[in-house]
Amino acid sequence: MEQEHFIDTIFYQIELTAKYCKLLGQQVFEQYKTGISVEEFAVLDTVLCSGELCQRDIAKLILKDRANTGKLLDTLENKGLITRKLAIKNNRPVKIIELTTAGKDKVEDAVNKIRPHYLEVKQKIANSDLAKVRDLLKELRKMLNETIDIQI
Repeated sequence: MEQEHFIDTIFYQIELTAKYCKLLGQQVFEQYKTGISVEEFAVLDTVLCSGELCQRDIAKLILKDRANTGKLLDTLENKGLITRKLAIKNNRPVKIIELTTAGKDKVEDAVNKIRPHYLEVKQKIANSDLAKVRDLLKELRKMLNETIDIQI
């Protein structure tokens, strides 16, 4: 049996696809002058969708270490898109991240600008196929999470 090369594995194909998606996102965000990066958008959208999160929570959700997440939060705070308020979570003081009105507006503006590109790609793939891919990727992440311990 011939040994499978890394570039032939599903892991490489997923990584390559993720890189394409990231590059496309960066180009679209720059082209439409959104004023934020893809990573900043990911933080803003995560906070918008998830509610009360601290830096550690966000880091886990966007798969960035806490130091890089902190830098992203500092940038977003300097842009006036988020605020941090002191709260108690699990009996520990933490800073909860909240979107400002400008932050909510920025997410909405970015979504409206990138939506046509997303829809263009989506139209080329059947909805049932997209759902299958999404579900398979979720299942793969779940299995990977059970086999490795991600420290963030």
